[in-house]
Amino acid sequence: MKHTLSLFGLLFLAGLLSAQNRYELNSGWKYAPISNVKDTGEAISAASYSVETWKPAVVPGTVLTSQLANGDIPDPFYGMNNELIPDIYNTGREYYTYWFVKNFTETQPKGNEQVWLTFRGINYSCDIYLNGQKVNKEPYEGMFLRKSFNITAMLTKDGNNRLAVIVHPVDPVGEPNGGQGGDGVIARNNSHQYVAGWDWIQPIRDRNTGIWDKVYIEKTGLVNIMNPHVVTQVYYKPQGINGRAPVWNSSTLHIDDLIPQGSAKIKTGIELQNTSDRKISGTVSYRLDSIYTLVPKGSKSKEKHTVGTIYKKVTLEPHSVTEVELPEGILKNARLWYPAGYGEQNLYSIRFEFVENRQTAASDSENVTFGIREIKTEFDTHTGGMMVRVNGEKIFIKGGNWIISDAMLRFSRERYDAEIRYHRDMNLNLIRIWGGALTERPEFYEACDRYGLLVMQDFWMSGDCNGRWLDPKKKDDMQTRRKYPDNHALFLESAADMIKMIRNHPSLALWCGGNEIMPPTSILLPLRDTILPKLDGTRTFIDYSNSDQMSYNSIGGNGDGPYGIQDPNSFWQERTFPFNSEVGSVGVGDYESLVRFIPESNMKVPVYNTATSPRETADSVWTYHTYTGVGYNQHIAPYGDAVDVRDFARKAQLVNYNQYRALIEGFSSHIWKWYTGTIIWKTQNPWTSMRGQMYDCYLDPNACLFGLRKGSESVHIMCNPVTGMVMVVNNGFEQLRDVTVVVKAYDFDGNETELMEIIAYVEASDAKNISSVKSSIDKLFAEKGGFLYLQLLDESRRQISDNFYWYADSTGNYSGLKYMQPADCSVSANRIADGKIEITLSNNASNPISFFNRLAVVDANTDERILPAFYDDNYVSVLPGKEVRVMVEYPHKQGVVPRIIVEGWNMKPKTVDIWR
Repeated sequence: MKHTLSLFGLLFLAGLLSAQNRYELNSGWKYAPISNVKDTGEAISAASYSVETWKPAVVPGTVLTSQLANGDIPDPFYGMNNELIPDIYNTGREYYTYWFVKNFTETQPKGNEQVWLTFRGINYSCDIYLNGQKVNKEPYEGMFLRKSFNITAMLTKDGNNRLAVIVHPVDPVGEPNGGQGGDGVIARNNSHQYVAGWDWIQPIRDRNTGIWDKVYIEKTGLVNIMNPHVVTQVYYKPQGINGRAPVWNSSTLHIDDLIPQGSAKIKTGIELQNTSDRKISGTVSYRLDSIYTLVPKGSKSKEKHTVGTIYKKVTLEPHSVTEVELPEGILKNARLWYPAGYGEQNLYSIRFEFVENRQTAASDSENVTFGIREIKTEFDTHTGGMMVRVNGEKIFIKGGNWIISDAMLRFSRERYDAEIRYHRDMNLNLIRIWGGALTERPEFYEACDRYGLLVMQDFWMSGDCNGRWLDPKKKDDMQTRRKYPDNHALFLESAADMIKMIRNHPSLALWCGGNEIMPPTSILLPLRDTILPKLDGTRTFIDYSNSDQMSYNSIGGNGDGPYGIQDPNSFWQERTFPFNSEVGSVGVGDYESLVRFIPESNMKVPVYNTATSPRETADSVWTYHTYTGVGYNQHIAPYGDAVDVRDFARKAQLVNYNQYRALIEGFSSHIWKWYTGTIIWKTQNPWTSMRGQMYDCYLDPNACLFGLRKGSESVHIMCNPVTGMVMVVNNGFEQLRDVTVVVKAYDFDGNETELMEIIAYVEASDAKNISSVKSSIDKLFAEKGGFLYLQLLDESRRQISDNFYWYADSTGNYSGLKYMQPADCSVSANRIADGKIEITLSNNASNPISFFNRLAVVDANTDERILPAFYDDNYVSVLPGKEVRVMVEYPHKQGVVPRIIVEGWNMKPKTVDIWR
């Protein structure tokens, strides 16, 4: 079966599925609640059964997504609308138990052709009927389990078919009592846990009941290819003779017992399903240019190897599934895959085929895209953290925690591509999939493959629901919760299936047993010691996300954090966990983001008061959208009290930028000394939450993204706010030679003071102290504060990195910012191509600095932002007499005329038309 769907090069290949005799059932569905339908599945799946009164359904989707599409519920992401939707805990499971029906055309095949019906995910259990017959003979339950059914004999002769599926919710559904995962019993199921509510999301009322993932019809011959597996081994170090690396077992090889450096060993395997009642013999093969096999020692063949095709002859027993390992291949001059910031994301594509003896056409074929890379981990005794190596090179991990793309499971290739691109644009190199959600979809991994994001994939456990600690919100005690889920066999079956689904992706780097807790022993041991070694065997398994195996906890506490807003200095001077899997802060978007989900009557500025508890109080809608508890506290006040929500959101962006730049700079300053990596909690929200996000759920980036982008540069110049030490971080594999460090200070009138210019050398994968400017800036900035501008130049004085800081006065207030004179930059925008614009901001030499300018591409007809939009910089400041160029890319749509809006701290909003 085509369980692994990969793309090579282009994002959208519309013909890929049909080219493999496979198509998706993703339109024309109808649905109805079980309370309105009393007939049997056999009756409903008959073509004569009327569904005229049934409503259109969204598949893939859930009951709620269908209700929302039909206008039966309000948007649960807006205001307090979620409170208007009945929760399944109160209504009972039948309320959200629905029939889904789909008519499709597929004629009963002739000859040996077989037709398959595949579900890539249902939640939570279902029964399937086709043309009056029940399809699934065994129970089908569990959110993370694919199922395929041979429906050849069930198809009608005239080709008019009726598919009917009844989908039941999880059981138990859990009480959404305000706890993490509500009362915790949601974890008794093999499903996602956040749907009962968490501290960053309100409950999903139907618990995402439905046919939530793709449904396929597929055609094969008598032999069906399933679950291909590609493993690569890289020869990247010049060991042995003449720069050649010793092979794994030279005694079995022919004349040349050495494999050249730069080669890769390719191991492949597949499952072949013989659907017939006879033995079938044939050949399974794939092609890849320049690949060859080595002839065993002692062979009489004069040829050393075969080139271009790897094959194996097999005989398959009737009605059997046979695992087949193909001969190992050697690929010379392999183009390696690296994470973002360290090299190219080279991908290869191969096509497995099975051809029966005396036949010319393939019975089945399967396309697989993969990358050649080797990922290993080791425990760094100096830091106490896990070190990740890719192709032999150590990688300092800068990661983001990911929940899920959309809380209601509305996934698409386009959305995945945009979100992963944002993570690449933040200069991150890893995404961790949090254990309270799901195994991410192949389309997610395809995007990570393209953009170079390593992935740490949790299995479906959380310390909150699965019994890590006492919790009065939980229904069951810790010991009972440690045994969750109820069905361990189903968990292991699902885990094995998900491993097979995503194991070929080069971006998948690490497996993790669960969020802040390891699975119970009866799951942990077979998963770790049997299933993963057999089905993968190439990736490190971490027993839980903040385990000592990954990050030795010598501090005490939970082993991750802190969470919430911090003094930026703390990221530099306070040592935390050596590979911190969760460290987070704020993330409120700007005003344009807030108005998308907060009613005008609730646009009220949060109030900070040291005499109250909590110290910061907010409007009820803000609290519902999880602002309270991780707000901005006293950090807005130094910029001046917010006069309204627009002003609050504008000042929040200053805090956002500084928070995340300081966070990643602080960790990077201690690269390999204190830390081997860190993962931010969190970088995205699947709901309209007001905490921990670099962009909102509408894909609108805020200043968090650009502060993090700046601080995470591969080669980066920065200044320690505690010591005033100017530093250069080099994440690359090569030494930096003869680079020039330039440091200048500016006052609020735009006057420049040169503080430093010095030649520097920085080793590969290192952070180097250059010189301190603390005494100078303390003196210059004491009265009003000021600006510090850093540049790193190459030998030709071309800019490698720059950085722009704003400083408070000696009292901790940004008094100079409050009274800055206007700096009216000239702004122009030129169309480079469809969906690509270059924006230029030019500041007159007599002006002060034009500070913190937010650029936005909007629809000229509505002035609404075009989303997603990818800026190579934003919230930019322009020095006197200088210009800044920013490139923005966005989805080009016919009929949409773009224009640019620019607004800064000391520049009024300016609208600019595009020059073509």
